[in-house]
Amino acid sequence: MNDNKYTYAKINEFAADPIGFLRGSSAEYHKKVDAVADTIFSDAGKKIVMLAGPSSSGKTTTASILSEDIRKLGGKAYTVSLDDFYFPHSVGYPLDENGKPDYECVEALDIELLHAKLGELAENGKSDLPVFDFKTGERINNAKTIDLKENDVIIVEGLHALNPVITDTLDKEKLYKIYVSVSSRVYDTDGEVLFSKRDLRFVRRMVRDYSFRSTSVERTFEIWQSVMRGEDKYLFPFEYLADVKIDSFHPCEPCVFAERAVKLLSQVNNSDFSDKAQSLINKLSLFKKTDYSLLPKDSLLREFTG
Repeated sequence: MNDNKYTYAKINEFAADPIGFLRGSSAEYHKKVDAVADTIFSDAGKKIVMLAGPSSSGKTTTASILSEDIRKLGGKAYTVSLDDFYFPHSVGYPLDENGKPDYECVEALDIELLHAKLGELAENGKSDLPVFDFKTGERINNAKTIDLKENDVIIVEGLHALNPVITDTLDKEKLYKIYVSVSSRVYDTDGEVLFSKRDLRFVRRMVRDYSFRSTSVERTFEIWQSVMRGEDKYLFPFEYLADVKIDSFHPCEPCVFAERAVKLLSQVNNSDFSDKAQSLINKLSLFKKTDYSLLPKDSLLREFTG
């Protein structure tokens, strides 16, 4: 199915067979990631996989699927988050244009340490890596050891994974760069955009943050402004550097999220986000509601629904 065929009417047709629709959407995504894993594994020189994408694109699950694929092919994949290279909170962060700490900028990461550790992995296949403790705001150095064998790879996941500030010091022959995001839209019957790519990701994040991070819908709306700013400034300019782009959109997701999202959005009253919330409610109400419990256990959407 091409992007211009993702109309809400067509999606509702597919939703008439909810189990088949959800399984099919998940299977199609796994095929995309499987093909990327085959490409990586077929080139023994590619030891470091850089995986970038905007918020709620499904980076965590994509890294997990890649890891499982590499295992099935006879290797092992270690996943490392760039977040583990944050400077400790006690050190402080660069300030944004409003004078507030800019947690999204690449300078919030310890670039020198990052270069050293990734360089060791690229050259020697072994390094002791840090882990960031978000509860204390401190970084634990040398917290875990990675020792790559012949068929092993490391998957480095994060907003800045394609940023030349990070990648340009590494041997390009040993790198493989992936960009994952929602790259499809949903249209109405007149061919007008009903759900933008960012709206689809926002719904994912809203459901996830409320369910697993005790974050109110209003707070998610507030955070989203900063998230979009960070993506525009620190991610999208480097999207073109990816070796492959993976569209994480699942045609079934408006149906899967519809019921829960409408309930959450209905809680928004008398706020700066009321109009946007009502607009999303109107759009989501067009879709047949599908029980998310029918999702396959390995579906990327489980990252947001549980």
